Amino acid sequence: MTASYDVLVVGAGFAGSVVAERLASTAGARVLVVDRRSHVGGNAYDHLDDAGVLVHRYGPHIFHTNSHEVARYLSRFTAWRPYEHRVRASIDGRLLPVPINLDTINAVYGLSLSEDDVKEFLATVAEPRSHIRTSEDVVVNAVGRRLYELFFRGYTRKQWGLDPSELDASVTARVPTRTDHDDRYFTDQFQAMPRDGYTAMFQRMLSHPNITVALETDHRDVGRIGYDELVYSGPVDAFFDMRYGELPYRSLEFRFETHDREVFQPYPVINYPNEHDYTRVTEFKYLTGQRHDRTTVVYEYPRAEGPPYYPIPRPDNAARYAKYRALAERTPGVHMVGRLGTYKYYNMDQVVAQALAVARRIAKGRAAFDERRELTTSA
Repeated sequence: MTASYDVLVVGAGFAGSVVAERLASTAGARVLVVDRRSHVGGNAYDHLDDAGVLVHRYGPHIFHTNSHEVARYLSRFTAWRPYEHRVRASIDGRLLPVPINLDTINAVYGLSLSEDDVKEFLATVAEPRSHIRTSEDVVVNAVGRRLYELFFRGYTRKQWGLDPSELDASVTARVPTRTDHDDRYFTDQFQAMPRDGYTAMFQRMLSHPNITVALETDHRDVGRIGYDELVYSGPVDAFFDMRYGELPYRSLEFRFETHDREVFQPYPVINYPNEHDYTRVTEFKYLTGQRHDRTTVVYEYPRAEGPPYYPIPRPDNAARYAKYRALAERTPGVHMVGRLGTYKYYNMDQVVAQALAVARRIAKGRAAFDERRELTTSA
């Protein structure tokens, strides 16, 4: 591949696609997007399986945000289907609401507490921690040992391969505790799924005439192309050839099953904190709204080895990443984005917001450079 571009973007997921589209549309940049996979969309990629059911190849992706900017931006490329996600956990033969809410607490303790009573009750079972450092601290400080053991400890040990006492507080802090009957998994103002799926949204995003997409292509193998800026959404340690050692990630194995019935389970996602090797089962038709006489579900098995999905939030990993971040900041023309590029457990909307900010920064820098060049030429 021999050509010249203004920007090389590595990765066609949310981070890379948003940066590419913004720079092509607002800065007139010629952008080459490369991805080692055979499709755009990154981990949000969806497609019809052999049964014709729309599935998410890399596990469920539920879009939600409180950012008007992010929702407004993505709405340029998709219409939306309103969707509020609900999850249950399999606990001692019962399916109980997650995040923990008033109904969960009453079911576990055999009580009939009201919203006025529940905070006082939780204060009697909580184990106050003066310093919240770990994921265990977060939960037992809020709801006590019993709910922690039933809902969090087993699930976390499977998902991360570590006890919650070994993980940063940010992991379980993502899951709130509610004192009302709200059983929605998220409470963001904007909750919806792309009407035609994620892949269609990405295809529209990358359809700008200034954007060239090369799939099944590693950025190290693109040949003698010229570019001014490089935007990288892959693992930051790999980009720098593991100079400071490898940053650890958790991976996932997905096992899909198609069933000859319209509905397989009573909720979109069922978590299994204390049984089975898998963490959860997702039935996609709830998410997509697709009508079909068959249904497909996916079982998620956490793995220590495999494609990187989740940066592991521990102090030693953060310290190692800080070295890579400093190195990236010292490397001219290189911009790290996304979960892997910045080693942070972002939601999709957070990745979009980060990518929009990076694109603005690059566009501003390019405009300043062009202005200086014009002044030099005219002098």
